[in-house]
Amino acid sequence: MTRLKLALLNAAHKAVDTQRNFIRELDADVEVFHNPSGEFPDSYNYDGVVVTGSAASVYWDREWIGQLKTWVGGAVEAGLPVLGVCFGHQLLADVLGGRVEDMGEYEIGYRTVTHDGESRLLEGIDESMTVFTTHSDRVAETPPGSTVFAENDYGVHGFRKGRAMGVQFHPEYDMETAELVTNGRKDQLSAGRFQQVLDGIHEDNYTAACEVKQLFDNFLEYVETVKTERLAAD
Repeated sequence: MTRLKLALLNAAHKAVDTQRNFIRELDADVEVFHNPSGEFPDSYNYDGVVVTGSAASVYWDREWIGQLKTWVGGAVEAGLPVLGVCFGHQLLADVLGGRVEDMGEYEIGYRTVTHDGESRLLEGIDESMTVFTTHSDRVAETPPGSTVFAENDYGVHGFRKGRAMGVQFHPEYDMETAELVTNGRKDQLSAGRFQQVLDGIHEDNYTAACEVKQLFDNFLEYVETVKTERLAAD
């Protein structure tokens, strides 16, 4: 069996850290494109697509964000399985007809998210999950015809429409990244909350959050299924 070929659309400004985390978790041949630098695939000749997080907002007027929306919309129309994480989750919602808004605050740190037990993406993962979150935007309205499969008190943490699916949390994070991101938000949090989040970045929480890394294998299994179906239909 040939290895799956994925396009990793890296929307992060700190590209190296994000690339490292996703490459570690995706057991496939991955081609990386750094979107803020203007890098995009020149075709849809991939088995699947992953869109990363970003410090940007999907509603910003930036040329690269518009290009990314156009390319991802084309990938969805081409029938490719697409996984969006954080910013990628929000971008998918926007592209598919949903709405993203500024929350006016941050959700950050190891948090609890629940899922309905019905999503193939989260198969084998406890319905009450520990995950690392960091975002100040949220999907306020999911796309028409989509299904919400994960949420918490801040809102939607997982939705799916067709072969496109997104999660608001960060299953790819290691402890180093969690600490780096938290320190980067120090000026945007109260001193007490900043310290609380930082204190929560420890081995027990990280170990609990590692359970959600299963979603990457689940996504790849789904991509393999779609690939097999497409080959059989040709």
